[in-house]
Amino acid sequence: MENIEDSPTLLETERLILRFQKVTDIDPLVDLWTDPQVTRHLGGPRDRDQVRSSFEETAKNPTAEQYDLWPVIEKETGMLIGDCGLLEKDVEGRAEIELIYIFTRSAWGQGFATEIGAALKRYAFEQLEVSQLIALIEPGNQASERVAQKLGMHLEKEILRPGGSLRKMYTVERNDQRAAV
Repeated sequence: MENIEDSPTLLETERLILRFQKVTDIDPLVDLWTDPQVTRHLGGPRDRDQVRSSFEETAKNPTAEQYDLWPVIEKETGMLIGDCGLLEKDVEGRAEIELIYIFTRSAWGQGFATEIGAALKRYAFEQLEVSQLIALIEPGNQASERVAQKLGMHLEKEILRPGGSLRKMYTVERNDQRAAV
């Protein structure tokens, strides 16, 4: 079990801590992003060496980016169970902020994505003053669609991403009354 105090916390929920990355997160994050089942709706597993290099670079200055993905720690076990956050994306020529959640298989079906997603949504709207959040979801990823809907997001449209992949674009605005989670 890790010492949670040794890395700055970004957000805390009833069961989870979202904190800045540290060196000891590299191996579990590489395992997460190279797992074919976990990444099947996110473009598939990443190249292990490239992912490791990217996480090693982040570990050198984990607070550098305003929008990033951050390790999710389950309070009860102290284990890293996900990588979630906010990323800036170009969508059809417009800068958008995407809410992203990815969890280890052992964490699926426990409501963790909704729990951390609601906290990230509040953080984005209240702290960062983002006016709208999006989620780009691969057709067929019903679990992520349910999470987006629980977070007050609605399907705006389907879009083609660079490379030709189709995504459903869910959105929620800061002042949207459906956004109450």
